[in-house]
Amino acid sequence: MKNTPSIQRTTKPPVNLAEIRQAFQGWSNSPDPLTRLTRRLSTTLSLETQLGILAEELGNAIPFDTLSYRHTIAHRDFVFATGMGGPHQCEYRLNLEGFFYGTLTLNRRKRFTDDELQAIEMIISAAIFPLRNACQYIAIEQAALTDALTSIPNKRALDEHLQRASSLSDRHGEEYTLILCDLDHFKTVNDQHGHVVGDHLLKLTAEAIENAIRNSDSVYRFGGEEFAILLPHTGEREARDVADRVRNAVGDIKIDCGGTELSVTISCGLARHLCEEGPSQWIARADEALYRAKAQGRNCTRVFASIG
Repeated sequence: MKNTPSIQRTTKPPVNLAEIRQAFQGWSNSPDPLTRLTRRLSTTLSLETQLGILAEELGNAIPFDTLSYRHTIAHRDFVFATGMGGPHQCEYRLNLEGFFYGTLTLNRRKRFTDDELQAIEMIISAAIFPLRNACQYIAIEQAALTDALTSIPNKRALDEHLQRASSLSDRHGEEYTLILCDLDHFKTVNDQHGHVVGDHLLKLTAEAIENAIRNSDSVYRFGGEEFAILLPHTGEREARDVADRVRNAVGDIKIDCGGTELSVTISCGLARHLCEEGPSQWIARADEALYRAKAQGRNCTRVFASIG
């Protein structure tokens, strides 16, 4: 039988609750600019909102014409800017505990004084921890929605975007089309060349699809060797053109396997969103079109016929 040690009661006098209330009221109502800044920043994990707060509090202390911030978070550029103009500039690389959290730049028409620069540095020092937390929150969010192998959005991200697209389509009558793509004979690739080559092929396929689609389109790893493409403001005819470009782009992939050259093809099935249709029904129709493409010889595009 395991013995659990008893919890030792503290011999310290109890905390004065009145002092806690007084301290909280002082913290909540303090006119001190640094306390006010950190209090406001602690209310949100939105990096954009935090930078707006920082710009406001900085502007109250040191006039400036432009504040800009740039950072790359989870392989995506994040840019924030407010104001315009100013030839004189001060720039700060935000580093904390050995990690980089973006570059903050202030511009204005008048040169910054030494006292102003010192004040800016103190304000940034007070803001760096909340900014770090917001950057990490974005990175965690992106990791949850990103496929680790191909670095494109995953099925969870697709589910969220399909739900939004379904709502927009029903509310505003906008056309959306979904394409499901599946690499042909991918199991043979893994069996003959190994999973390292298979993983490399999946990465190249994701890159080829991204290069073949339009800027407004989005590609996702649906699972295994299957990918999904969401096309806004797009009907079946335009979607078929996109699917055919994807098939041509994937067909151009060549992998040197030590004396042999590996190439693959991909099959595509597409379905346009129907009124009052949920994401699961929409995916099922695109999947049925993909099944037909597979059954009818592969390396082709098939459309789930829409009625009406």
